[in-house]
Amino acid sequence: MIDDIKQDAEERMSKTLVSLDAAFAKIRTGRAHPSLLDGISVNYYGSDTPLNQLANITVEDGRTLVISPWEKPLIPDVERAILKSDLGLNPSTSSDNIRLPMPPLTEENRRDLTKIAKAEAENARVAVRNIRRDANNDLKDFLKEKEITEDEARRGEDQIQQLTDAKVKDIDSALEAKEADLMEI
Repeated sequence: MIDDIKQDAEERMSKTLVSLDAAFAKIRTGRAHPSLLDGISVNYYGSDTPLNQLANITVEDGRTLVISPWEKPLIPDVERAILKSDLGLNPSTSSDNIRLPMPPLTEENRRDLTKIAKAEAENARVAVRNIRRDANNDLKDFLKEKEITEDEARRGEDQIQQLTDAKVKDIDSALEAKEADLMEI
């Protein structure tokens, strides 16, 4: 019973870390990376479709992405979607491809992006703590129903706390790595 609660909490906390990694991938650094465009959807025959399902996205050099739509009439729609996104990128079209140069980040941009990364990390910490609270409430419910003893409940809470501490440490190390990546020139 306690193991089930702990396993459920661990799975949910791991999903929070995966979500944090996805959020960090959307925060652009000075380098080009295809995951930067993961959140962009293009109107394709009346429905919003993720860009990576409509085009091949490659890294030409360290600072340029090349988008090759599979259908040439999609090029203006792809450009429009990129311009509407909040990435601050200006696409340039050349025949069948769209080039997306990454402008170098200024010191002010780097600090703003670092603040965004810290906010994402804090949201992940809050989510992990909420999962801990839910697990501890489940343990207390089992204790009230006399399905577990007080010692087992205490041991379960300690295990959940250790798990929470480990996940928060993982979040902190991911944030530290992202900050270093952002501040690197």
